Amino acid sequence: MATHSGQPIDAEAAFRRMARHKQTVYPKVETLGGDLLNFFKNDVQKKHAKVGKVAEIWLQLIPITLVDHTCIESFTAGTLKVLVDSSSHLYELKTVLLAGLEKQILLAGKPHGLRKINMRLGRWYDGDDEQTRRVTF
Repeated sequence: MATHSGQPIDAEAAFRRMARHKQTVYPKVETLGGDLLNFFKNDVQKKHAKVGKVAEIWLQLIPITLVDHTCIESFTAGTLKVLVDSSSHLYELKTVLLAGLEKQILLAGKPHGLRKINMRLGRWYDGDDEQTRRVTF
């Protein structure tokens, strides 16, 4: 094999030179693993523990006929926000809470920071019956 100047060229050397020019060099990137782990431990895990305890209290004290129709939306600044899927269930839940259940829940949730319960009408799923229900976020 010869070059355009007429000198012979080694095929192996030509291949190495061509590979060196075509090789992509990626910049070194710092990993996010440590930062994400710290974020998870300091923020997500603590909040999940609080919400988990309050959710357990909610599931234990709310009548089983109403549990399937409620969803905990959030728990921030001592306020538990609950979605209820229909106005009739919202009315029934408010009636049960006013009959004394709210005081029980607030008392049981006080060590975890629970001070207030807000309920509102809303849906957290698509579909009307249990076979077609699909949770949405």
